[in-house]
Amino acid sequence: MVRPTIKTVAAQAGVSTATVSYVLAGRTKGKGSGISEATAQRVHAAATALGYRPNQAARTIRTGKSNLMMLSLTMLSDPWSLAVSKAVGAAVGPAGITPMILADTDWRTAIRRQNADVIFVDAAERDDDGDTLAKLAVANKLVVFSETLEPNGFDVIRSTAGDTFNQAMDHLTADHDKVAVLTTATSVSVPGSVRYGAYLDGLKRAGLEFRADYVATFDGEEMGAYEAAVALLQQPDPPTAIYATSDFAAMAAIHAAQRLRLNVPEDVAVTGVGNTPQGELMSPSLSTVGPVDFFDRLAEFLLHRATHPTAPPQILEFPWQLFLRESAPGRATGEIDFQGQKEDAL
Repeated sequence: MVRPTIKTVAAQAGVSTATVSYVLAGRTKGKGSGISEATAQRVHAAATALGYRPNQAARTIRTGKSNLMMLSLTMLSDPWSLAVSKAVGAAVGPAGITPMILADTDWRTAIRRQNADVIFVDAAERDDDGDTLAKLAVANKLVVFSETLEPNGFDVIRSTAGDTFNQAMDHLTADHDKVAVLTTATSVSVPGSVRYGAYLDGLKRAGLEFRADYVATFDGEEMGAYEAAVALLQQPDPPTAIYATSDFAAMAAIHAAQRLRLNVPEDVAVTGVGNTPQGELMSPSLSTVGPVDFFDRLAEFLLHRATHPTAPPQILEFPWQLFLRESAPGRATGEIDFQGQKEDAL
């Protein structure tokens, strides 16, 4: 079957190829186009009847825009990644931009093979990533999630966690003297891990002894976090609180507790990191630290970058806070409204 072209549509609608091009490009709404609404409707009807689809490669060459947005997401099953994907899809779809997900793939190689108007990178962790991104930004519009990089031809999304990790630990140690950590093996083995370091510092502030059997690690996948949490809670002397260094790990810990017929938070309290919508909506709702309105604001910024490609690179910061919900409401720290705010103790 021969693929219909602009000429085919023009013949079907009884207009010129230029008129078809103007109509399908959406350039007939302003004054002065000289194309009536009836003609535009006839062109759209002809294109639909023929099953015409624009040649995206040719349009990209002609306009310099692909109307594609690429999201490089390290772990697609992570509630954080799912929330990014959902928010971006809802924001850019009405603008005629199609989001594409580059999942579980090394962006350093993949970006060189892509043709997208904007590319979002959710992890830049190697020492040479700053130089790599600067080189890639010469030919690509990049938005990079990083707590350390500065804009260098690319935009930076930065979460300013501040002392919220410490707040989460202090919240748990205020009511518990058996606090465990659920984290990736890498965070324990690599010096300087902020999230794991906050656990160690929190124990010291509370005067609690470090216990190696309360350090549960996993390989970064959701099932690994679940299995590590089950093993942690099945110990002869299990913890009564778990500080998880990501929301997906915290959610895995809650599911593990439920499997073992433990009540959350009565038998074990759990906090996470990320403030993902999935964590807020689960039962019990997840206590966590993270930014406010991160996903919607990130999506709005990516859309802005797609529609304003020449704007200078910038940093978009998201301050974090502690959200106290049902999985760790606290008994010694005051009343909780379960909407993320802690009222002062009377």
